[in-house]
Amino acid sequence: MTQAFTQQTTFTEPRGRAQLPTLPSGWPIGSYESYSEAQRAVDHLAGTDFPITDVTIVGVEPMLVERIAGRLGWSKVLTSSALSGAMFGMFLGLVLSLLNPGAGLVPIFVGLVGGIGFNLLFGALGYATSKNKRGFISQSQLVARRYDVLAQPRNAEKGRALLAELAARSAFTR
Repeated sequence: MTQAFTQQTTFTEPRGRAQLPTLPSGWPIGSYESYSEAQRAVDHLAGTDFPITDVTIVGVEPMLVERIAGRLGWSKVLTSSALSGAMFGMFLGLVLSLLNPGAGLVPIFVGLVGGIGFNLLFGALGYATSKNKRGFISQSQLVARRYDVLAQPRNAEKGRALLAELAARSAFTR
């Protein structure tokens, strides 16, 4: 699994040494329009005897894309605050009722009401202080215009040949 913005250590590096950001090295052996295509190419290389640790996927021309999901208003803020407060309060109430079995449903009710109340208060305060700054809900994502697959020079020609084979096979199966 690949995770964005993480640096993974290799087994040959000594422990405790800080990793500094470095530019990728290698020669391009393939270029793809989507990350899934680049990942498919690397999966193909991994299925052969190609030294996969010499491969890097590089996103070229990165951009931040913010997709607007909807308007943000008092009703949406208060509804989501109440729901998340109810979930937390219910959880807290259940834990308290397990710790004190003789109390019955009182801890669950108190946790539910307290969670809703506190979350409504803090949600309303947060929205009131930032109301003029942002009137919408959005999701941000970092994407690239294209994804290049690089390999170390000693294996670049073999990698190009394997990826050309994959492209030729894909062209016939469409």
